[in-house]
Amino acid sequence: MLLLNKEDIRSVFTMSDAIEADKECYRLFSEGGFDVPLRAVINGEHGNFLFMPAYSRKLGAAGLKIVNIMPGNPEKGLPASIGQVLLIDGETGEVKAMMDGTYITALRTAAASGAAFELFGRKDAVTGALIGTGSQAMCQLEAMLTARPLKEVRVAARNFEKTKAFVERAKTELGSFGADIIACEDTNEAVDGADLITLVTVSGTPVCSAEYFRPGCTISAVGAYTYDMQELDPAVFAKCSKLYFDSEEAVLSESGDILRPMDEGILTKEQFTGDIGDHILGKIPGRESDEEIIVFENVGIGALDLMTALKIYDKAEDAGVGTHWE
Repeated sequence: MLLLNKEDIRSVFTMSDAIEADKECYRLFSEGGFDVPLRAVINGEHGNFLFMPAYSRKLGAAGLKIVNIMPGNPEKGLPASIGQVLLIDGETGEVKAMMDGTYITALRTAAASGAAFELFGRKDAVTGALIGTGSQAMCQLEAMLTARPLKEVRVAARNFEKTKAFVERAKTELGSFGADIIACEDTNEAVDGADLITLVTVSGTPVCSAEYFRPGCTISAVGAYTYDMQELDPAVFAKCSKLYFDSEEAVLSESGDILRPMDEGILTKEQFTGDIGDHILGKIPGRESDEEIIVFENVGIGALDLMTALKIYDKAEDAGVGTHWE
């Protein structure tokens, strides 16, 4: 079994690699190429325990991600999202690799936003906004900058001191992209006029007002993975032209961003455009004008972890990276 930590993965696998892996995964998922049961969630005393299995006959592999969401972890110096990914041989059942699931979760989730921005974002996008500075935020920022050559990204979160600290770190880690990264005290100020917007929080209430979403913007809503979470202002559904999902089934099983507006009569299924994989297959349209507001609701599916882990494993084996545990 090959053991791969975050540094091992980063040495062989880039954000561009992750975005391409996600797009390939979404295409195969929409073709029916994965068996992906809905994730099991156990609500614990200090957070949620999530178990996400997946199998692909075509890929000849199975996977299991154990990821635990513990809101109190940052106070202990730990990520709020923490876990491991197991890569399993589809023929023998042998566990081929165990990888840092905390990083893979952040990487493939950010790459999902990156894929949406590549596919649906305006070609002339120059300004981005990131709401949230938690454990997944840096990867989300990298994905946004990878998808489009932005000149400016505004960052905002609940705690302005943490926002400023995040921005300083981002300038160091992502300075090679050449974008001006700015800390904003107000979330509406951050999204006002932005072309690409990522919401990555665990908020139970909308984090910014839809009135500040400019015509032509693309929004990736990442954080609402339970009914009680709702970071996206439901007023956006009266303004947006298209609403895409990573998986409609998964979104309708858990996301408060979608389920709560539906329960309130603000949103109906007739407003759904479809899964991102169906667009990649040419079954549904993408952006059709520079004025359309497009929303991508992304709750994460186990197929992404399997595809990403398999791609990482192949590159690590080729490069001789990682620790073999017999």
